[in-house]
Amino acid sequence: MAADGALTRVRGRREAIVKPASPKAMAEAEALAAARADPDDPPLTAQSLASLKPVARLRTLRRALSLTQEEFASRYHIPLGALRDWEQGRSQPDQPARAYLAVIARDPEHVWRALEGV
Repeated sequence: MAADGALTRVRGRREAIVKPASPKAMAEAEALAAARADPDDPPLTAQSLASLKPVARLRTLRRALSLTQEEFASRYHIPLGALRDWEQGRSQPDQPARAYLAVIARDPEHVWRALEGV
């Protein structure tokens, strides 16, 4: 690899730039057959898809607000241990907690102001 990142082939004193081949266009059936044949990353089955945990939307919300777990828990009066368990998938928030989190996601500043001094 050259200093600029270009791939080069060196033979003796001669260098030649190597251009990678473009991927071959495949029909959907060909792509699915190729994916099924890949032992390292087979396509998801309905069963394996059901066993996956959803991305923690709570973590995404907290990060969007630029808050640490401690800051988020303190600001919105949520037990820190519960917040950690929810984010790490060890437990799920119950229905009232999910509703509260939805309100926070909708208007975090008003919820924070409403809770100031509580």
